[in-house]
Amino acid sequence: MSPLLLFSFVFGYFLLLLVVAWYTSKNSNNDSFFIGNRSSNWMLVAFGMIGTSLSGVTFVSVPGAVAKESFAYFQITIGYLIGYIAIAYVLLPLYYKLNLTSIYNYLSGRLGFRSYKTGASFFILSRTLGATARLYLVVKILQDALPANINIPFWVTTLVILLMILLYTYEGGVKTIVWTDTLQTTFMLSGLVICVVYLLNQMGMSFGDSITAMNEKGYSKIFFTDPSGKLFFLKQILAGAFITITMTGMDQEMMQKNISVKTLKDSQKNVLTLGFILMIVLMLFLFLGGVLLLFAQQQGITAAGDKLFPAIALNHMPPIVSVIFIIALISALFPSADGAITALTSSFCIDIIGIQRRADMSDAEKKKVRQRVHLTFAAVFLVLVMVYKWVNEPSMIGVILKVAAYTYGPLLGLFTFGIITKRAVNDKLVPIVCIVAPVICFFIDKFQKQLFGSFEVGLELLIINGLLTFIGLFMISHKAEAKQAIA
Repeated sequence: MSPLLLFSFVFGYFLLLLVVAWYTSKNSNNDSFFIGNRSSNWMLVAFGMIGTSLSGVTFVSVPGAVAKESFAYFQITIGYLIGYIAIAYVLLPLYYKLNLTSIYNYLSGRLGFRSYKTGASFFILSRTLGATARLYLVVKILQDALPANINIPFWVTTLVILLMILLYTYEGGVKTIVWTDTLQTTFMLSGLVICVVYLLNQMGMSFGDSITAMNEKGYSKIFFTDPSGKLFFLKQILAGAFITITMTGMDQEMMQKNISVKTLKDSQKNVLTLGFILMIVLMLFLFLGGVLLLFAQQQGITAAGDKLFPAIALNHMPPIVSVIFIIALISALFPSADGAITALTSSFCIDIIGIQRRADMSDAEKKKVRQRVHLTFAAVFLVLVMVYKWVNEPSMIGVILKVAAYTYGPLLGLFTFGIITKRAVNDKLVPIVCIVAPVICFFIDKFQKQLFGSFEVGLELLIINGLLTFIGLFMISHKAEAKQAIA
């Protein structure tokens, strides 16, 4: 592929994002950056959040996992839908009732100031680790796409992408991201469909022929019924529901876009629409994985896992389809990375340093602080991407879900305790509980064979973590006086 052709398309795509950012960030302020002035169109948010929910990791890891796990990931997707229903009718009404900018302010009113700081800190830790893992995977693919004679260091490629993201999020924040995410989701899904159609045509297969071939090779199996296996359908569905509740409903990045919608009713429509569309899109990704495996066997391609889709797209497709793949991949990357940096900036400014509580600061001073924090997180992203490069883990989706199990578990416990009980906690001890629970989970995961024998603990580690946090909170709580209880 001509490097000039590739970078011309990438540059043109980026210019389009800058035009959108310039138009949407006019007359923006801190309220625009944090919650889009609560005027976002729910249909745009729903469609754009598909890209945010999937990311570049989904783009290559979900198809790449089909060889080992068939279509088992769809079991998790069913759980996702259950989780979105819970978010729409349990969490969103709470957030809108309290008129929150940061969802972790709920913890301050319900449990205490240290609980609030703890929840926000776990979000910042989790989203930073998860977003940089996603960014690393896409940068690695882009780096591999460069011709051998172009010796650009990995850190330079990462820095350029981060600078691109900063350029179009620096002023507008959420107000801009709602629109750029919609544009990027369109490119991502278009690229996905084009790649599927091209591969089927190259193999001379219809949709029905490919399904038959996948069935014969065992790629299309969805439901797994061995209760002791990590792919057991009840485990996967339950884990999927709690992953969505925590990684969307208790995540400032995802909720920041939802609560930017003007009314609760529209926000609920947004979440439910997202849940149904996501099921269809993820099934298409799994179908793509099966098609890639059939094509690889036909062509004698040995690449596997995360490397399968990039290897075929960059080396076995015409240049124009390869360019479409790269644009689609970048479109999958940007919504997760831009939203993460924006949400981390919002949470750190509001929850950790409390600029909205600072009556002594002018709006201009608050904006300056926010911009400095924004740049700092971009620098942190650069460092962590280089750490992931050093670690060189072959399947990043496994890393991301494991990180989520450890870091979102305390958030699950905190919010659940606050919502379903009326007890008051010893706020000083909450940070200790939220640290001890993940540590216990680490040992459960590490020694699960000795503890459970053939029974495998997989994604449900998140639920265990949340339960341990809940139990710990209960142990340091007492019955609240009627005037202190919060419904």
